[in-house]
Amino acid sequence: MAEGKTVRLHNRSEKPDNIVLKEHEIVTKCEDIQKELPSFMRGFFAYLKGNVLPMTRLAYLTDIRFFCQYLVDETDLTRATSTREITRTEFNEIMAVDVNLFIDYCRSYRVEKDNEIILYENTNKTLARKKSSVSVLFKQLYRDGIIDKNITDGFDPIRVPKASEREIKALQDDEVMIMLDAVTTGANLTPKEHQYWEKTKRRDKAILILFITYGLRLFELQQLNVSSFNFSRGEFKIYRKRDKEAIMPLNQSVTAVLTDYLENERADEERIQEGHEDALFLSLQGRRMTERAIRDLVKKYTSIGMATSRKSGYSPHKLRATAATSLIGRGNSIFDVQALLDHEQVTTTQLYANHKMNVKRDLVKDMEWELERKERD
Repeated sequence: MAEGKTVRLHNRSEKPDNIVLKEHEIVTKCEDIQKELPSFMRGFFAYLKGNVLPMTRLAYLTDIRFFCQYLVDETDLTRATSTREITRTEFNEIMAVDVNLFIDYCRSYRVEKDNEIILYENTNKTLARKKSSVSVLFKQLYRDGIIDKNITDGFDPIRVPKASEREIKALQDDEVMIMLDAVTTGANLTPKEHQYWEKTKRRDKAILILFITYGLRLFELQQLNVSSFNFSRGEFKIYRKRDKEAIMPLNQSVTAVLTDYLENERADEERIQEGHEDALFLSLQGRRMTERAIRDLVKKYTSIGMATSRKSGYSPHKLRATAATSLIGRGNSIFDVQALLDHEQVTTTQLYANHKMNVKRDLVKDMEWELERKERD
């Protein structure tokens, strides 16, 4: 976004203003990063713009900027003093071993900022994403004739568990009930948390209910508006990835908690900041809640449900998994659940169907060796 300039929206589409502005914000961030990168990557920028989702495009560009900064700060592969100054010739001389050393560097590194040193430790999943970003870049530069060789075949493999190998992390039904009891009554909150709970308990409950009923993605919930809901028709509209719209039906529980929030807690118009009048979930400052604030809220209440530390609480994506496993556990069709959660492939939904939440408990519940020993005594 041009510094010092005000964005005026002339929106003739059916999308709400906040959705259009959010998309503009992401695109602007992409364009700002592109200005920091070498000009010979123009074809790569065009490829990303035309072939991947805006958030994916932003992730790729962020990784590429980090790679170029690494070249400047940590290697002698370039004489450039800024990422923008790296030359096409210098990039053409990069070998697969150089990229492998970069990936190894990403496992653990430090960044000095002002008076602090930040230590970064990355998982194989993060390393695989960075490797993927750099691979796409080099493949596209090779296709565009910018570099002479496709060096990506020489990149070291990174072992990442397949989706079917990962343990599905989701709340169990009894943990969901404990979580909802906590947000309803304030149970198990610290004194400081209780002060905030008094002001936001209806909002927080509505957020949790929406997550565990529909398995919404974080950005889908964060961008909801009051005008998204048509209570007379019993439905609401959400905007999903790939510019898709979806109409979701309201059930009695969701209708009840939303109505309670809107009528008894949501700020009056005079306390809402300009530009946030239609936002469904507001902060105490009268602004649309940020994704980070919603994420922190979810971690807090899920940690109570699981009786663990706040740090070990679950993310909103785990509540998406909770919705999936609970729906399938209630006997709903895997294809219906796929449609509700907007999974591209039914195989994704199948992972939740294969996850039998209590199977381990069932296997060991009749293997109470110590209890049996005591009974014999």
